[in-house]
Amino acid sequence: MDELKASAKPFDISKQEVWDAWVKVRGNKGSSGVDGVSIEMFEKDLKNNLYKVWNRMSSGTYFPPDVKAVPIPKGGGGIRVLGVPTVLA
Repeated sequence: MDELKASAKPFDISKQEVWDAWVKVRGNKGSSGVDGVSIEMFEKDLKNNLYKVWNRMSSGTYFPPDVKAVPIPKGGGGIRVLGVPTVLA
């Protein structure tokens, strides 16, 4: 597992942690966020896209993008706002 650890990066984030997070995101089967990138589109270049996310996170240059606000009607009246994050950071 040590070979998956970042070297000479300010944040110690393993590629395995990024992979595990991806598995959870994919498992949610959600819709695309404000960037319009679906899970299927992200998977077309999965290795490169996950590398980019890992590289940005471990180097400290990752900043989460805006979240898409989706109004969800509540059963008893009113609205709850659901935040849909982007897949491709």
